[in-house]
Amino acid sequence: MKLIVTVVGKDRVGIIAAVTKILADNNVNILSINQNILDGFFNMILFAEASESKIQLVDLQQKLREQGEAIGVEIKTQHQDIFDVMHKI
Repeated sequence: MKLIVTVVGKDRVGIIAAVTKILADNNVNILSINQNILDGFFNMILFAEASESKIQLVDLQQKLREQGEAIGVEIKTQHQDIFDVMHKI
């Protein structure tokens, strides 16, 4: 299963580390990552492969959402198919 993870929020140290640690701990492979900072706001889009992971998508979404709340950013995780359909409209 391919995933799209988006992260948005006020920039601070450790955002990428916090997100990628959860992915690594759950055997989710990062395929591509793009991040930038604009006027103090951090934006990241991460493309990942979770076919080797045993975690359910809903559980991964919850872990990432909770981590986002803990570090002050919004983290959304979607199956690539949903992301693709949303952006074709």
